[in-house]
Amino acid sequence: MGTEPLEVVKVREKFGAALKEVVYFRGEETLVLEPSGIRPICAFLKSDPEMSFNLLLDIAGIHFLEREYSYEVIYHLLSLARKRRLRLRVRLGEEGEIDSVVPVWRTADWHEREAFDLVGIRFKGHPDLRRILMPEDFVGHPLRKDFPLEQ
Repeated sequence: MGTEPLEVVKVREKFGAALKEVVYFRGEETLVLEPSGIRPICAFLKSDPEMSFNLLLDIAGIHFLEREYSYEVIYHLLSLARKRRLRLRVRLGEEGEIDSVVPVWRTADWHEREAFDLVGIRFKGHPDLRRILMPEDFVGHPLRKDFPLEQ
């Protein structure tokens, strides 16, 4: 497909099966990735001179009920040099665990802690995965869909 953005072409060429789907909506593209591909693809998107996604804007976690997957982790990237944005989505099963991208972008430290604290997503290899917004003795993750509203 000659009209695909460079990011899509290069990720597809280099990582093949780790790219599950590309979603285009209102001029933005979202790459849906296999969980095992997140860290190497992020490292590539940051370090490749043609990509230069040097800024991780945020990480969001979503919990779902009654879907084939239980969680989604969404990464928003920005290339300052190229003035390009890119969204990555990874769908997780009930285990809700994925590799940390702190080795790629240091700022992922706080974003991953927030996703862990509020949604319960566990980031393998995170240097200090503990609560950041809720008290240390708080039980549960308040943004999960099955979190009890009355406590």
